[in-house]
Amino acid sequence: MAQNSAGILLYRWDRDRLQVFLAHPGGPFWADKDAGAWTIPKGLIEEGEDILAGAVREFEEETGIKLHGPFRNLGTIRQKSGKIVHAWACEGVADPALVKSNTATLRWGGRTITVPEIDRCAWFDAGTAMEKINPAQAELILRLVEALSA
Repeated sequence: MAQNSAGILLYRWDRDRLQVFLAHPGGPFWADKDAGAWTIPKGLIEEGEDILAGAVREFEEETGIKLHGPFRNLGTIRQKSGKIVHAWACEGVADPALVKSNTATLRWGGRTITVPEIDRCAWFDAGTAMEKINPAQAELILRLVEALSA
């Protein structure tokens, strides 16, 4: 059964130029990866949880930033792993230097380590973000650009 996750694609305008806020996964597996490694802040939906509420909760858990909307539904995508990602866009502000992520415990090199789920966040113009983000999630940026152009 495919996992369901939900997240938020935060965006802003910088001198009429669209920018999106992406997160880089923490931990040793992701440490040296850049292109194709970035993601929207997202996570697994809890059983019985409203999907949008889960997206807002996950964004806050992974960044320390509480969003209040309004939210624009970007639909769903399926990642190569089979995971289903439900996404919304929200216009807002965030200082990447102030991001504070929750942590995860994992096994690495035969030992248990604790790492931040997100080790950093950054604002990117849409073109650069398309290169940085998980390839399946690039569709979410395209959907946002299309929605904002309408």
